[in-house]
Amino acid sequence: MPWIVLIVSGSFEAVWANALDRTQGFTRPLPIIVFLVAMTASVTGLGYALRTLPTGTAYAVWTAVGASLTVVYAMITGTEPFSVARVLLLAGIVGCVIGLKALS
Repeated sequence: MPWIVLIVSGSFEAVWANALDRTQGFTRPLPIIVFLVAMTASVTGLGYALRTLPTGTAYAVWTAVGASLTVVYAMITGTEPFSVARVLLLAGIVGCVIGLKALS
């Protein structure tokens, strides 16, 4: 269960990162609310997972999930360019996270 919570909370990291961009310097109320809710959910999930998972591994997985999903979302929406190299590098991140889980 902690691994599932960790993956979901990593997904919320991608949500708050994108919401933060949309706040336009904390001047838009709805993106600010989304940012605060997603950040709270993300950090709460990480905290829950850290009760049973090793800190270094859990944090690496949490940030990798968030960063990967943030980049994927940016490529899908066109705010960042799509390239095969980017996809391969993201696959490398995911592969490393799977390796960390396998070793923990």
